[in-house]
This record gives sequence, structure tokens and C-alpha cells, in this order.
Amino acid sequence: MEILNSKIFGENLSSTPLLVFHGLFGMLDNWGSFGKDLGEFLPVHLIDLRNHGRSFHSEHMSHDDLADDISRYMDHYGIKKAHVLGHSLGGKAVMQFAMNFPEKVDHLMVVDISPKAYPPHHQGIIKALETVDFDTVNSRNEVEAILSQYIPEKSTIQFLAKNLYWTDDKKLNWRFNLKTLSEKYSEFVSNAIKFGVFEGETLFISGEKSNYILPQDEYSIKQQFPKAKIVKIKNAAHWVQADNPVEFSKVVKEFLGLDNY
Repeated sequence: MEILNSKIFGENLSSTPLLVFHGLFGMLDNWGSFGKDLGEFLPVHLIDLRNHGRSFHSEHMSHDDLADDISRYMDHYGIKKAHVLGHSLGGKAVMQFAMNFPEKVDHLMVVDISPKAYPPHHQGIIKALETVDFDTVNSRNEVEAILSQYIPEKSTIQFLAKNLYWTDDKKLNWRFNLKTLSEKYSEFVSNAIKFGVFEGETLFISGEKSNYILPQDEYSIKQQFPKAKIVKIKNAAHWVQADNPVEFSKVVKEFLGLDNY
């Protein structure tokens, strides 16, 4: 039984822990500053999803697989109930987890994603990643140069390049499992989470400059998450926590009742 890789802040604190899940092609390190900040108040587990970061690789990648991983992780660490927060793909994971294991969720936080199916929109990035031949490149700069032929945004290239590492045989490679993420892409992006109703406290956080949560999505969100509050963060696009970290942390603390500490 494989357990997701994590980094834990504030683990000596006795309050309900917060589990944090990154988005597609991300890793727990993307959330380091947030983890340190919130770790002053409660235990914070920054967690690599399967096929990402230092977590295990698998051929399977459905929303139910991701939800089961979270449940196993909690059982492994003896966590009966947790606050769970997920961004983008991680948001899909925590939504499905809340549907499948509602008794394990205290507060649910979903960042810049809705329960709906999304049309495929990462084909350019996947094509760029698949173009990198690790038998011929010898430096991060070479990899970034190849990616820049397909991806115009420097910030996206830098985000992806954080996943580069040197293997034991002195070659660069991706930490994420590109083969499965490419093959199973439609399972986790182009599928809605399964219909169900989660009655617990729920917060959806969207970026003001992002189009991932549209006004017309609010109806379907409220159908599945009747207690959902939807908050927009100013001056933020899809990577909300990176674009406006101060406001993002403030909103999360208020929702968890930590703003009085």
C-alpha cells in the first residue's frame, strides 16, 4: 500500500490538521510559503499527488483514485478528520474525497476549479514536455529553451522546470509521470467529479483574472456543495496563492477561524 509523499509543518500542534494538494504538473514545494504561514496555527501537510513530485507513479489517475489516496494517507497518519484544500487538479481530488469520505472532512477548500468537466486545454504543454529528449539535453537551460518554442509564458516554463531533477545515472528527467498524465488526461480533466452532495462547510476561492470558475458555474457548485461560499481574490489568475499570497492566506484563515489568534 503506497502512501503519498508529504512535508509537514506545525506537526506538534494539537488542532485539526490541514491537508494541501497542488495542481497538475505541480508539487508540494509550490505551497512552501503557505505551509509555513499556516503551520504557525495548525498542522499543515503539503502533499504530492500520485504521479507528481516524490509520490509514487501509477498507471491509474481517476478522481476516485486520488480520493482513495487521501483516505489512505489519513489512515496512515492516524488522522480521523481534516481540513482539506486543493488547487485545480488537487481541487478535483478534494471534491471527490468529500463526496466519497464526508465523515473525514472538517472544512473543504477548493481553489480555482469547479466540479464540472473541462475541455482539454493542456495539449500545448504536454506536447512541449514530450518534445524534451533527456538522452540529448544536459542542462536545465537547454530544457527551458525547448519548452520556450511551444510555451510563450516564462512563468509557466519556470513552473514546469521546478520538476526537473538529476537521476542516479546523471540524466535530467521530470519528477511527474508524464506518460500516465498524458494518457489519462481526459479521465481527470475532461470528467466532472461524480454527482453527490457534500453538506459540510465549503469554500471556493477563485482568481479575479481566471476563467476557471464562471458565474454560471455557481448553480452546479451549490447543487453539490449547498454550504459553499465563493470568494474572488483580487489581482490573481489561476495560481491564486502565488499571485496574491497575503489575501489568499487571509481568506483561508478567516474560513478556518484562525484570524482571531
